[in-house]
Amino acid sequence: MTKRHVSLPDGAEAGVRGFIDEVDDRLSSDEDTCEVVRDTLIDLHGDRERWEAWQDGESVSKAERVRLQGYDPCNATLESEYYAEKDEERFQQSKYLQWLWRQFDATPMADNVAFALRFRQMLGNHLFAECGDNCRFFKGISVTYGHNIEVGDNVVVHDDVHLDDRGKLTIGDRASISDGVHLYSHDHDLVDQTAVRNFHTIVEDDARVTYDAMVRAGCRIGENSVVGARSVVQGDVPDHHVVVGSPARSVRVKPGWEETAAELEDGRLPDRQDEREIEYELPDDLDQFDEFQRDLRPPDVENPSPPSSTDR
Repeated sequence: MTKRHVSLPDGAEAGVRGFIDEVDDRLSSDEDTCEVVRDTLIDLHGDRERWEAWQDGESVSKAERVRLQGYDPCNATLESEYYAEKDEERFQQSKYLQWLWRQFDATPMADNVAFALRFRQMLGNHLFAECGDNCRFFKGISVTYGHNIEVGDNVVVHDDVHLDDRGKLTIGDRASISDGVHLYSHDHDLVDQTAVRNFHTIVEDDARVTYDAMVRAGCRIGENSVVGARSVVQGDVPDHHVVVGSPARSVRVKPGWEETAAELEDGRLPDRQDEREIEYELPDDLDQFDEFQRDLRPPDVENPSPPSSTDR
């Protein structure tokens, strides 16, 4: 093994443990989550003095007011907040926790590995549908909602990974997700990109998805398999297979698993996306709008309309 045990000095360890336990206890209580997140971020960003001065009526600049207000997640919006099919009740809680996760990553403390990994593990216990033990979540991870993610034990997710749980995302025990990976659980329609289909995407136990790879919505990354760097997975990766390329194909079976692994014709990955679609219904009272405001009807070939001024 190439790792070694590292520990903080006793005084630093006591401070880290005490802070994480305090935030954990507050998030587990009946206290308003927005207030917990606000207080935590104010202190992590070193802004307690300016916050209290503002609360006491001291004048602040417009920019400073925006900064101080922004510690409270109730005063912020996220991209996923605009998605029409989300579970509004579940999203409100996950939004606040996601805001704490993201804004924590903007502090210098996010680079203190011995502290930051444990802090994110604690947040994962509150944010995700399931979060196993001894997980390691590194800096810059983004999620769509958080509440549609299930994570097993001893999982590692490295820097700048995007975990899209617009549908559902399951990551098994001891899985490894390398830097820059994107795991998707939703697709856009080819013609109307505002039409979205959601799926269940699965990364099985002991699988490795390596640097900068992309996994399409509804795919299954098999047990003990490997997705090569910068690969684009558009089908199911069988157990124990190694896949590379764009689109990814199987190039070999991991040594020792040849008798167990399934055979693939020409290395092509089977597409079972439709089997994992997650149906949803939009609320009847939803005020829908098309942000692109386009006419997507195919042109009349026999009597084509002249281009509008905006087409020129």
